[in-house]
Amino acid sequence: MNALTWLFETNLHFGSKSIPLREVLGGALGITSAYLGMKRKVAAWPVGIFADAMLFTVFLGAVFAYSDNDANFYGQASRNLLLIIVSVYGWIRWTQHRRSGAQERPPVSPRWTTTKEKMVLIPAIIIFFLIAMQIFKALGETGNWLLVDTWIFTGTALATFGMSRGYIEFWLVWVAVDLVGVPFAFANGYYPTGTLYAFYLPLVAWGFFSWRKIYKVEKGL
Repeated sequence: MNALTWLFETNLHFGSKSIPLREVLGGALGITSAYLGMKRKVAAWPVGIFADAMLFTVFLGAVFAYSDNDANFYGQASRNLLLIIVSVYGWIRWTQHRRSGAQERPPVSPRWTTTKEKMVLIPAIIIFFLIAMQIFKALGETGNWLLVDTWIFTGTALATFGMSRGYIEFWLVWVAVDLVGVPFAFANGYYPTGTLYAFYLPLVAWGFFSWRKIYKVEKGL
C-alpha cells in the first residue's frame, strides 16, 4: 500500500462514527494556517493550501472512491478549491511584499477597507453569491443547506482575498462564516470540520483585535 492509498483509505473510528483521516488532518492544518495568518507569517499560505487539498476530497464524498460519505457538497468542495487558488495569490503577494522591504518587515500591513473599495466589494460579493448558488443548483444541490453552503463558499472567498490584501474586516467575515459553518458541519456528519469551525471562532476574534491593534500601532493612533 503506497502513502496516497493509505491516506485515502484510513478512517478514524469514534464509537459508531467513522471519520476520514484527511478530514482530521485538514482541520488541524486549517487551524494552524489561521494562527500563522494572525501572526502575519508567510507559511500560513502553503499550510492552508495543503489543508484545503485534504478537505476538497472529503466534501466530494461521491467522487472519491475511498470515502465513506456518499454526499457531495459542492459549496464546501468549491470553497476548498477556491481557497487553494486564492492562497497561491496571497502567498505570492505576501512574499513579494516581504522582499520589497527590509528582511524583518512583516509581509502585510493591516488596514481598513476604503469607501471606494467597499463600493466595489459589496455588490461584487452579492453577485458572486447569486451566481454560485445557481451553479450549485445546476449541479444538483438542493435542500435547506443550499443557502448556507453557498454563503460558506462566498464568505470564505471574500475573507481569503481580504487576508491577502491586509483588510482588517476579513476577520469579521470569518466570524460570519464560522457561525453558520458549525451547525452545517455537525448536522451533516463532518465532525472534525465542525470542530474546526468552532475553534476558529475565538481564534478569528483574537485575530481581529490583534490586527486592529497592529494597525493603531503602525499608524501611531
